[in-house]
Amino acid sequence: MEKRVQFSVFLVNKPGVLPQAFRELAKSKINVTSIAMMDSMEHGVLRMLVDDEETTRGLLKTLNIPVTETDVLAVPLSNRPGAVADLCERLSAAHINIGYMYCTTGVKGGKTTVVLRVPDIKKAIKVLEASRPPRRDMKVKLRRPAATKRR
Repeated sequence: MEKRVQFSVFLVNKPGVLPQAFRELAKSKINVTSIAMMDSMEHGVLRMLVDDEETTRGLLKTLNIPVTETDVLAVPLSNRPGAVADLCERLSAAHINIGYMYCTTGVKGGKTTVVLRVPDIKKAIKVLEASRPPRRDMKVKLRRPAATKRR
């Protein structure tokens, strides 16, 4: 888990604007690793983590697109039922509020990354590292029926 810079890009809510932004990122060889999109009537807010923050910062500045940067916590998790619940419970037990969250998609049985906005990233990291949940085996264990004696 690590502290990351999230870019919140404010885009006009009309056709063509979103693909233009992604095309410019692609031209600069910037890989978007996590993404969330929210909208309102006037504009959309694109929240994203990227693999090259400095290049992204420069690119968005040259495009004259309104953007803010926010420190967020990126937490790798197993892609299994209950993983996010465990994460939220551990933070809640330490009285850490989650302002918002989104995640990447992962392959079944693989890993995913959850992006969290929390008020104190250092405290959240300390809590999550100290309270790792026990590994749960999500496979159903089947019992064989008791053998019956033949007469």
